[in-house]
Amino acid sequence: MPRRAFERLVADALDALPEELGRLMENVAVVVEDRHPTDDLLGLYEGVPLTERDDYGGLVMPDLITLYRLPLCDFVRNEEELVEEVTITVVHEIAHHFGIDDDRLHEWGWG
Repeated sequence: MPRRAFERLVADALDALPEELGRLMENVAVVVEDRHPTDDLLGLYEGVPLTERDDYGGLVMPDLITLYRLPLCDFVRNEEELVEEVTITVVHEIAHHFGIDDDRLHEWGWG
């Protein structure tokens, strides 16, 4: 899938989040890259989860959520599955922003 079309899928997944959840997200950017430079990842959260921001403040770079286009496209068989997997990956990485770890996500069926 071309990059612009993929970016639109990511934007659509973000737009589909409940408005209340979006309002709670703080200082986080979402970007698309082709691949992680060293690991075979679908997505990655880098930052300080909201649950750990006691001393967080000042001029701090935003947390970063990266979606990796090519591994996500390779992971699925068709565009319908890609839409679903992009949504799952967006939710998964945003959950990390809220301090939810992989074990809890797996328990809830999002892992």
